[in-house]
Amino acid sequence: MSTTAACGAKPAPPASRKTIRVNGVVIPRAAIAQETQHHPAPRPLDAMKAASVALVVRELLLQEARRLGIPADPASDGEGRRETEEEALIRGLVEREVQTPAADEAACRRFYEQNRRQFRSPDLHEVRHILLPANEPDRAEVAAAILARLAVAPGEFGELALAHSACPSGRTDGSLGQIGPGQTVPEFEEALARMSVGAIHSEPVETRYGLHIVALDRRIEGRDLPFDIVRGKIAAWLEEKVRRTAIRQYIQILAGRAEIDGIDLAAAGSPLVQ
Repeated sequence: MSTTAACGAKPAPPASRKTIRVNGVVIPRAAIAQETQHHPAPRPLDAMKAASVALVVRELLLQEARRLGIPADPASDGEGRRETEEEALIRGLVEREVQTPAADEAACRRFYEQNRRQFRSPDLHEVRHILLPANEPDRAEVAAAILARLAVAPGEFGELALAHSACPSGRTDGSLGQIGPGQTVPEFEEALARMSVGAIHSEPVETRYGLHIVALDRRIEGRDLPFDIVRGKIAAWLEEKVRRTAIRQYIQILAGRAEIDGIDLAAAGSPLVQ
């Protein structure tokens, strides 16, 4: 028997059951339970901790907005959705108290030069294929026979596609047209990346749809996008990154001044207080 139990004292409740207060204001357990749906996690306790942190941060911001007399002016978007009064208070507080600089030309150009691969149009591939569906029991044997025939008569690809392919493209010589990233499954894209133009893949390419006999007719290399075209996108990304950092620092200041009971924000793993 533990010393605590022997003395008749109740063991400390787990963190998830403690009453959480922010400057004396209780965060209701029902609110925490409802908030957990927005914080998926492998374990329910982790979701509850994340929800608790989010509500503590929200309460910190609302208390500060009210202390400073920030007016609540709910905004609406183009689809008719309207902010709640609390959302408007938090937005107004952040807009007033968290000032961040605009990304200048030099910063944007430096990011562009350091990340050129991100600012390149994707490669395109002109492809034909013959699909032998996953539910066809003898697909491997049929694929081997088709590849053997194409090895001696590659010009019969369209005829073989019409005869064997389960894809509607079989009616157009197996042509899939121009394919860009994300338009096919990863296994198919990986096979295309390894192929030489004018070649037929030496083995069937297996995907969840079945086996594919693949011919690569043309590869259109991507091109670097000019800085002027992507400058706005870079500036928006840099400014949002700085803004998030500034908000996190502002929350750290509010948390440091507040009396928070029932949860240790740093121990809970909150990135907002690290």
